[in-house]
Amino acid sequence: MSLVANTGKLAGRTLFITGASRGIGKAIALKAAKDGANVVIAAKTAEPHPKLPGTIYTAAEEIEALGGKALPCIVDVRDEAQIQKAIDEAVKKFNGIDILINNASAISLTGTAQTDMKRYDLMHNINTRGTFLASKLCLPLLKESNHAHILNLSPPLNMNPYWFSIHVAYTMAKYGMSMCVLGMSEEFRPLNIGVNALWPRTGIATAAIEMLTGDVSTSRKPDIVSDAAYFMLCKDPKTYTGNFAIDEDIVREAGVKDLTPYACDPSNIENLLPDFFLDVPTLAQQDVNQKSKGDSGAGGQIPALFETIGKSITPELVKKTQAVYQFNVKGKEAGVWHIDLKNEPGACGSGEPSSGADATLTMDGKHFAEMFSGKLKPTTAFMMGKLKISGDLPKAMKLEKLMKSLKTKM
Repeated sequence: MSLVANTGKLAGRTLFITGASRGIGKAIALKAAKDGANVVIAAKTAEPHPKLPGTIYTAAEEIEALGGKALPCIVDVRDEAQIQKAIDEAVKKFNGIDILINNASAISLTGTAQTDMKRYDLMHNINTRGTFLASKLCLPLLKESNHAHILNLSPPLNMNPYWFSIHVAYTMAKYGMSMCVLGMSEEFRPLNIGVNALWPRTGIATAAIEMLTGDVSTSRKPDIVSDAAYFMLCKDPKTYTGNFAIDEDIVREAGVKDLTPYACDPSNIENLLPDFFLDVPTLAQQDVNQKSKGDSGAGGQIPALFETIGKSITPELVKKTQAVYQFNVKGKEAGVWHIDLKNEPGACGSGEPSSGADATLTMDGKHFAEMFSGKLKPTTAFMMGKLKISGDLPKAMKLEKLMKSLKTKM
């Protein structure tokens, strides 16, 4: 649901959007299309993906149905020739490019030892190099526009070591996009080209998030990002440049007072998942609330919890999960526990798993009990620094689904 009204300021403007076949890129394209903008859909998805909906051609149909004009182009942002070909086609059809949106991105939330170099190269070649390359190749056309913008979907440069420690390869790749903003905004200032970054405050309900966590109930819809992007792109690029903007701040500036409609589940507006790279308040308030209700981590509840989990393990759960978890519990009930949902018939108990863990999770016993009782989502705990994860992060994030399957009662 779009809450920022279209003004027509992008009518006739040409946007070159990487990764625009789905998700946030497509949402921005559709918002601009309502103004009657021209959109170059520069993405790889020419054939339907087995798990992810949308192609450059279906996106083009949606854009034109809203009153925009579309040019679907098969583009891998790692390939200079493909980007240049798409730019040349944009010039032929639309006579130029006014706005570049660097949205294409690759992600692997893995630690140093778990990041293979093929995946490392993919992230850096798409995120950092792809952003730099698209900006470089579009520059001659942007210089000719009287309303030239570059907008990178990348985070503020937060030097908190935490964001490097958990997935340093991905952090470097995303920060490379942000460094492009930092440098190019000054470099292109004399050319009257606005260069800015936009990042969500919370998780956004894209196919990637759904595949990672299996749950978008604590996320917002892509509309909040597309509304924010639209408002930014309507600003004067001569004066609006070098900003690292957060989506909810921008839509509030645009006049939106109630952000509830952006939530996928309005009942969860107080429990939205914070996005990466943004420092958030600690769980101190949750601690206070917990104490007022009684400390769920006290009284030997961890052994009882694992006993309950053990009774809930089924062959179907093992087959579906295919992961072994080790839990390093700190605090009053310090100890090591494991859940084996890879080796039939499954196992659960104290000590390290005999077959080795795919993911090791470390947290205080109090928060651990909250997590398995459904009061604290693993992804939220991880983002807030209350849960440390080593090993296979995507498998660790499967705990969201696992907990629903176990239906543990505290």
